Amino acid sequence: MYKNMSIKAKLTFFIGVLVAMIVLLVVLSVVNLQLLTATDPDSPVAGPGLQRALIWVTVVGGISIFIGLWILFRLPTSVNSPIKQLTNGIQQIANHNYDVTLNLQGSEELVDVSKNFNRMARRLSDYHNSTVSDLMASKRYMETIINSINEPIIGLDMERTILFINKEALNVLNLKLENVIRKSAQEIAINNDLLRRLLRGLMDKENESEQDKQEKEKKEPLKIYADNKESYFQVKYMNIFMRGKDGVTMEEYGNVIMLKNITEFQELDTAKTTFISTISHELKTPISAIMMSLQLLEDKRVGKLNAEQEELSKSIKENSERLLSITGELLNMTQVESGKLQLKPKITKPIELIEYAIKANRVQAEKFGIQIEVEYPEDKIGKLFVDSEKIAWVLTNLLSNAIRYSQENGRVIIGARQQDDKHIALFVTDFGKGIDPRYHKSIFDHYFRVPGTKVQGSGLGLSISRDFVEAHNGTLVVDSELGKGSTFTMTLPC
Repeated sequence: MYKNMSIKAKLTFFIGVLVAMIVLLVVLSVVNLQLLTATDPDSPVAGPGLQRALIWVTVVGGISIFIGLWILFRLPTSVNSPIKQLTNGIQQIANHNYDVTLNLQGSEELVDVSKNFNRMARRLSDYHNSTVSDLMASKRYMETIINSINEPIIGLDMERTILFINKEALNVLNLKLENVIRKSAQEIAINNDLLRRLLRGLMDKENESEQDKQEKEKKEPLKIYADNKESYFQVKYMNIFMRGKDGVTMEEYGNVIMLKNITEFQELDTAKTTFISTISHELKTPISAIMMSLQLLEDKRVGKLNAEQEELSKSIKENSERLLSITGELLNMTQVESGKLQLKPKITKPIELIEYAIKANRVQAEKFGIQIEVEYPEDKIGKLFVDSEKIAWVLTNLLSNAIRYSQENGRVIIGARQQDDKHIALFVTDFGKGIDPRYHKSIFDHYFRVPGTKVQGSGLGLSISRDFVEAHNGTLVVDSELGKGSTFTMTLPC
């Protein structure tokens, strides 16, 4: 009966017994005290009465003390034991041990607690098993997708731990899956040059502007020797963002490194460059022959041309010169693209480059009535250590563009200034219709021409100019507004 009592009933019972014993002891003490008080101390019954009172008080007090001690030890145990079992069960659940069961004996309350706890544990076990199964299925699915990607791909968290990597990346990096998953990429990179280079690029990317990232990815393919052949890859770095704890704010959780195989395009580009170079070389010979024949035809000693023939001769000469200029630009471009650009630097005065450009464009300027103004500092200006032929070509091209895009009878300015102690700036300014800011970056791309431009051209001049300038560790930029003209500034180390 005692075991089947509820905790509340147990507490009530124990406290009731203890109180009853105390009341009994008090009543007994009071009764005996009254009896002894009413008895004459000299009476023969006083002694035995006192002795009998002491015995009753002692016996009842002893029983009360025994019952109190029994309650002291029994009550906490009877209450603490099921609580301790329940606490242990909850800890097992917290440690993902969902097979734990409770078997609390005694009151209906404890039996109900056991049943409800065991039912909860079974449901958690079922949910956990189904969740783990779903997660494992999702994990296998994601691994299948990642491995089906033909491009090498690596996933990292914020601590640079490798979260996932596909077979292509393992092959390129010459690594094994079991040696990299959940391992520090920085530690692996100590003995892996390619991974170290990729991580260095990832760290550099965090400090670069978006424009620098795009230009770097575009201009610097990564050459890797794998599968007994040389391959070219374009490296792409992507950030992984997930919703934060508030469910709204997007937080960065890691990065993905993807290597896009551009070997096929690189081979096609090389073939294109070789083809253009060959064709340009082959075209220069017949064009030169045409120019020489035209020069002989215009010689009056051969015969005088009538007005119509002179007009045709002039048209042939202009188109031949334009064709010769285009082939020259194509040859310059192939030199840059093939990496065969050779610089022959020498000490050069900026004014010499300006005078060369003016001389080369004098006829064109006179044709359109353009006045060329020179801005050159009266104070001492430094000298340049550059390939004067190539920088003169750039300045000539910029001045030619300024003349062509200026209105008739207008003016252009060409000049130089000391930018600082280590740099000199050469600039060309026109007052034409200007360039839309949307195209300030694109005009330096191969074959790009501003939409709506009626002036003839190949779209290679500015691209080659920029390549020549950057080969000298310089910069070429444009400052232009619609309706206010344009200024091209070439900054070179001195």
